[in-house]
Amino acid sequence: MELHAKLVRSQLNFFKPLAENCSLELTRKGQDKLGELMTAMHRRETFSREHDFRNFQGAWIMPKDERRTGVILYLHGGGYTCGSLEYAKGFASTLATECGVRVFCAAYRLAPEHPYPAALEDAMESYEYLLKKGYPARQILLCGESAGGGLIYALCLKLKELGRPLPCGLVGISPWTDLTSSGASFETNRDVDPSMTRELLTFYAGCYTQTPEEPLCSPLFGDLHGLPPSLLFVGGDEVMLDDTRMLHEKLLKSGCRSKMHIAPERWHAYVLYCLTENMEEDFQSINHFLDKVLSPARSLRWMRLDNAAKIYPAAKRRNWNNFFRLSATLTEPVDVAVLRSALDVTVRRFPSMAVRLRRGVFWYYLEQIPKAPAIQSEKSCPLAHVPFDQVRRCALRVLVYHDRIAVEFFHAITDGTGGTIFLKTLLAEYLCQKYGITVPAENGVLGRLEEPDEEELEDSFLRYAGDVKASRKEATAYHLSGTPEPDGFKNLVTLMVPADALRSCARECGVTVTELLAAAMMQAIDRLQAEKEPRRSHRKPVKVLIPVNLRNLFPTRTLRNFASYITPEIDPRMGDFTFREICAAVHHRMGLENNPHTMQAKFAANVASERSPVLRVMPLFVKNLAMKLVFDAVGERKSCLCLSNLGSVRLPETMAPYVRRMDFIIGVQAAAPHGCAVVSWNGTAYINCIRNIREPELELHFYQVLHELGLPVKAESNQR
Repeated sequence: MELHAKLVRSQLNFFKPLAENCSLELTRKGQDKLGELMTAMHRRETFSREHDFRNFQGAWIMPKDERRTGVILYLHGGGYTCGSLEYAKGFASTLATECGVRVFCAAYRLAPEHPYPAALEDAMESYEYLLKKGYPARQILLCGESAGGGLIYALCLKLKELGRPLPCGLVGISPWTDLTSSGASFETNRDVDPSMTRELLTFYAGCYTQTPEEPLCSPLFGDLHGLPPSLLFVGGDEVMLDDTRMLHEKLLKSGCRSKMHIAPERWHAYVLYCLTENMEEDFQSINHFLDKVLSPARSLRWMRLDNAAKIYPAAKRRNWNNFFRLSATLTEPVDVAVLRSALDVTVRRFPSMAVRLRRGVFWYYLEQIPKAPAIQSEKSCPLAHVPFDQVRRCALRVLVYHDRIAVEFFHAITDGTGGTIFLKTLLAEYLCQKYGITVPAENGVLGRLEEPDEEELEDSFLRYAGDVKASRKEATAYHLSGTPEPDGFKNLVTLMVPADALRSCARECGVTVTELLAAAMMQAIDRLQAEKEPRRSHRKPVKVLIPVNLRNLFPTRTLRNFASYITPEIDPRMGDFTFREICAAVHHRMGLENNPHTMQAKFAANVASERSPVLRVMPLFVKNLAMKLVFDAVGERKSCLCLSNLGSVRLPETMAPYVRRMDFIIGVQAAAPHGCAVVSWNGTAYINCIRNIREPELELHFYQVLHELGLPVKAESNQR
């Protein structure tokens, strides 16, 4: 959560006179509450583990998205008089999240109960602890704000005095380095600083030490030669501006590297407020500094779109993106907090899916997102449209409704098989965390803590493309139409059929289940077209696009798109077709094309185009225009709708009792108003028919065909 500077400033001005008259006990409580709030903001992004020392407490804050090695020792502010471990963990959580690095925070003893040198001794003990944990000094960076900022410099002076190794760098946020308050800014900024006064600082200094000019209390007066590189932040309106400015100047005169950021119109320790106007720039500076002195951040993985995916960004419409959905309905309501934690683990296992779409000069590409997307509440209907700009932030979304977990994927990142593996693995991690069960990596569940295999990320189209290119010529199919839903609502009709009855009927007709359902859908479309167009000579071919999982034909473990299609058809102009005749047409077309040689030839043409030297250097906007024209001409005109069957879902035995139902829904096409997706689970085939028009005519005809086959069909709908 980021805050706007104007709002924060007004609140600080309001509380400033109150803070001056607060007791130390009340001030401590208020500061600790602020830390608790900051910690809560990053709870889903970090882990924490406390460590007890003899005289004080510390805590490890570890980011779930750990992008760099080393550790930050963070020493909190509070005038040496305020700040418990809860407060220290607050900004430590921000540092860990924004910088992708482990942070150790020390809640050193506070004055006046424990005056100088207690805080310095505890800081030294924390530093020695990190050295004993195996972190060399070159892998330890010190960070502190206000009193903590002064303390990190005092610690360096003490380490230098003892001949101990110094840390690799220091980040000081409004560091309090002069407890004598000698800077001119105490007068020049007296009336504009909304957060601090000289009187309050004099009180804090008196609580901490009787010798404020001592260099280990006021490092500004110490010998700064040989100190590590510094990065300093200070507000342009704060009374302590000169504490930082004079420190920076003295560091430079002492031969040290130092860089200072003065933020105009900002106040003391403004960085901690994560202001909307400053946060991005501030943490870019901190991360750039860490790259140089601590360790470079692991860059986010990026990937080219696979060969099949390139058409999806180009073919987008203002109100249409090609998404599909997989969901699991559990036996109990979903614990969203546990699901967030499970998603944090799962997205790191799937770097080709936890991505955002980026626009390059010549092609779109996928870039890994730094953290898991937020879990959303269910929309008004499945596959509700989202602006394409959101795909540029994250190309999948996770939704929860009561006992159902759904994942919706932009089709450019994966196909139904890859999406099923993601959902299964997410469910496995959720059930492990929720119920403490052990789920083995089998039946499509991947090891959640394993590194992804490079083969999972490959574009298998490029690997298996043949030399012979199949012709793309096909007859234009009948175009279904209706009254569009004005608000983008998607109507969903689910037909539930016993899986055994469906298989038995398919065997009786001499076809597979997919072929049977395709034939039933084609007969339904044929009947619907006959109702709307009585003249046989004016009717068009009835064609259903059936995706084929190429992993069954080629040895690959890719989790990206690796599917082609077969489009069986009948031509109503030739006469009436019996159901058996349609089954035969579908079966023979599937048998003719569903083999490695034909499939290689089918996608060879697309791969050859991608490899063309001329096309490779063509600007993206030209490619998009060309691909959109091709999509409009052949992508959707050559079939009535898509019917995709994922088959029967299998889960590890320990998972199965927790899952009541599985569903698979594909989106409607850009210009075709229907889609049909099938998945079987626990003895039931769920046939999800989606449409963006009002008329349920096709579903009614499809239901009637299944009923005529003697199949016991149960229907449900989200009709409003």
